[in-house]
Amino acid sequence: MERARPLVRRPLVTLLTAAALAASGLTALTSAARAADADLARNGGFESALDGWTCTAGTTVTSPVRSGTTALKATPAGADNARCAQTVSVRPDSQYTLSGYVQGTYVYLGASGTGTTDVSTWAQSAPAWQQLTTTFRTGPSTTKVTIYTHGWYGTGAYHADDISLTGPGGETGQPPAAPGGLKAGSVTSSGVALSWSPVPGATGYAVYRDGTKVSTVTGTSTTVTGLTPSTAYSFQVSAVNDAGESARSATVTATTAQRPDDGGSADLPAHALVGYLHAGFANGSGYTRMADVPDSWDVIDLAFGEPTSVTSGDIRFERCPVAECPNVESDAEFKAAIKAKQAAGKKVLISIGGQNGQVQLTTAAARDKFVSSVSAIIDEYGLDGLDIDFEGHSLSLNADDTDFKNPKTPVVVNLVSAVKTLKAKYGADFVLTMAPETFFVQLGYQYYGTGKWGGQDPRAGAYLPVIHALRDDLTLLHVQDYNSGPIMGLDNQYHSMGGADFHIAMTDMLLTGFPVAGDANNVFPPLRPDQVAIGMPASTNAGNGHVSPAEVTKTLNCLTKKTDCGSYATHGTWPALRGLMTWSINWDRYSNWEFQKNFDAYFG
Repeated sequence: MERARPLVRRPLVTLLTAAALAASGLTALTSAARAADADLARNGGFESALDGWTCTAGTTVTSPVRSGTTALKATPAGADNARCAQTVSVRPDSQYTLSGYVQGTYVYLGASGTGTTDVSTWAQSAPAWQQLTTTFRTGPSTTKVTIYTHGWYGTGAYHADDISLTGPGGETGQPPAAPGGLKAGSVTSSGVALSWSPVPGATGYAVYRDGTKVSTVTGTSTTVTGLTPSTAYSFQVSAVNDAGESARSATVTATTAQRPDDGGSADLPAHALVGYLHAGFANGSGYTRMADVPDSWDVIDLAFGEPTSVTSGDIRFERCPVAECPNVESDAEFKAAIKAKQAAGKKVLISIGGQNGQVQLTTAAARDKFVSSVSAIIDEYGLDGLDIDFEGHSLSLNADDTDFKNPKTPVVVNLVSAVKTLKAKYGADFVLTMAPETFFVQLGYQYYGTGKWGGQDPRAGAYLPVIHALRDDLTLLHVQDYNSGPIMGLDNQYHSMGGADFHIAMTDMLLTGFPVAGDANNVFPPLRPDQVAIGMPASTNAGNGHVSPAEVTKTLNCLTKKTDCGSYATHGTWPALRGLMTWSINWDRYSNWEFQKNFDAYFG
């Protein structure tokens, strides 16, 4: 953290001169001018949530508050100072006073775009509510200024309340009229296309689903995604400009289509148990033969297919050698056991990547080799599909890649293309699962790629464009809720491994959706609950973040029944949550099948 800025002491004569000039200016101020002054800050007390404010990491809380019922709480991080800002219409060549109350360490209040000298004031330490005040004069052509508050990188949350900007109001005009002509266009199992007539004077449009704002767009059409199949939704839009938001349009309704045969459950049971089988190594847990995997396991991921080199795209699957796994079965026995599992309704997949299998599809040639080599493995062993377990440095985003809905980075674009090709080749029965780490998914709520100002880890949130592009083809997403650092949840609190709270918060993010890098206009849509399983270590030997069976049960109770939720409040209840994934089947056998037995006891 940079040092705090030092207090600059001015000569006494300068201060006396300034005071005299200020006094002279005050006597010249007429009562009519005073009457024209008003508080121009919108929602300065944060009583209407964050309406009017744009925040990178802010929310409203009911305690502490300086007045009213709510106040701002914003949490800086290592590369984000948790800035909250709004743009206000002002008059040229006019005097303004900016004031607000803050709590916390290194809290700033300021104004930019003044046309003269931008100003800020700050509190180094404010354990109780402390007022900050500064003044500025607008330039001869200034009609808008931005007022803001922020903290300092990595120093903890700050609070703000009762922010005001006092001075003569600018020419704000009138909010636009409500849009007309709203209609629903094409409808899929997870999305509805909307369009409406343009509104004169509008600079954008807010889109509402069932009364909740879900996006803001600049054009007169959009597609609302992340919807549940065979479900009725209502939609409205409003027009916005600098003066405010219009009334909402008339409501239109649309019912999403049934889930297509080529996506979704892939004939899985309502609640499925997924596990990785160490088919190519022993890893201290011992080798488990395919035929010895209990029937409780619905999806068996063969670990791992790995590339011949990081950028080759050439994936090979080598079975465990006898020297390492003395009880390994023959290839013929292995293939026969796979067929027996499939005959019993189980799915067997090849998992690509893992901790040591870095895969970077940097070129079209690597992409095509990935398709051909993975196809060869699937065909040789008669597998049901593919699990993408890219870790480490397999996925990262280029500096100009800022929109998860329209990725530009070759390793992302080529991976999506390769998987779509495999899906098209094998058709409706192809099973597609993914096992990213939290760093590549939920961390995207705070950080995405290198960030607006650069300097962030380019891998942050890098799985989001892959998941989004393949969501209609995706059978299961089971994020690894283990070997993870603290991750901020939708409550803007950090959650750490070791209990049900972490799994609840991380899963709630997938099922609720979240703004990427705090941008309310760039929301990662929720996945269907039948597409989501929770990834957990089978035992303390399997990985950091193991939780007891009691904590697993609390997690499932909270997400499917909204009981045992503890301190984290979920945004819904999802009885159709697909189930659990674990690393690994081998480690669960090593621990007397504790994970499997708990799953069976819970879901029957």
